[in-house]
Amino acid sequence: MDQRIDIGIQPDDQPYEVTSFARKHGLTIPVADAVLFAKGPSPSRAACDTAALAFLCAVARYAGKQGRR
Repeated sequence: MDQRIDIGIQPDDQPYEVTSFARKHGLTIPVADAVLFAKGPSPSRAACDTAALAFLCAVARYAGKQGRR
């Protein structure tokens, strides 16, 4: 008996849909689209997740520098 429960997890080789990627990482649609575009055609989900985290860290660091001026 092979029962599978679909909990919305996609295989790593399936590309992200822009709106679900944006929602997952708290990004706007244009920013999510830019991050996905920057990773090239059909990157892994892990690579895209890492890129989103790097982007959010860079934004936080930039905001911190702006607050010290």
